[in-house]
Amino acid sequence: MRIGIDFDNTIICYDRVFNAVGIEKGLVPESLETGKGFVRDYLRKEGKEKEWIWLQGYVYGARLPDANLYDGVEKFLGYCKSRRIECIIISHKTVYPYSGDKYNLHNTAREWIRKQNIGLKTFFELTKENKIQRISDLDCSVFIDDLPEFLSLPGFPESLTKILFDPLKKYSESDNIYHYATSFKDILAMIKEWI
Repeated sequence: MRIGIDFDNTIICYDRVFNAVGIEKGLVPESLETGKGFVRDYLRKEGKEKEWIWLQGYVYGARLPDANLYDGVEKFLGYCKSRRIECIIISHKTVYPYSGDKYNLHNTAREWIRKQNIGLKTFFELTKENKIQRISDLDCSVFIDDLPEFLSLPGFPESLTKILFDPLKKYSESDNIYHYATSFKDILAMIKEWI
């Protein structure tokens, strides 16, 4: 079994960082609920799409060291390693932010992964289509992602099992497209059941 895992908002959790930086920069109120999605929705509601795009680039570049692994990722990866299940990060990520300073987002993310000491092969693809192709080329049996719209795109191998990671419970389950998990504890239970 080989498991592909998305990076942004799947392995790495930005929730506290987006709020902290949004407050520092005077973009969001301190009373805003914690979470990247809440920051995004607030800025869009305020007509600040440009500020939201800038904030993403800044967090993914300069402030990435402040982000953390999602709870349960280390235990999940430890279990997979003990069972000789290979896990690989496969993510769709631009090299540079759309606006603001030109941080190399691929290098910044690879450095974060190295510092977490999780030892995973990592592939950053420039398009969603290339990401799907990489998943196929690496013959992944399972792929974990936080976006149902990505998991619903055409082109995935028919034999692939998809898992939607939804820690904030924003989406609904889908029996015919993907399995649904709100934590890595849930995902670990699925993998244990499948092997």
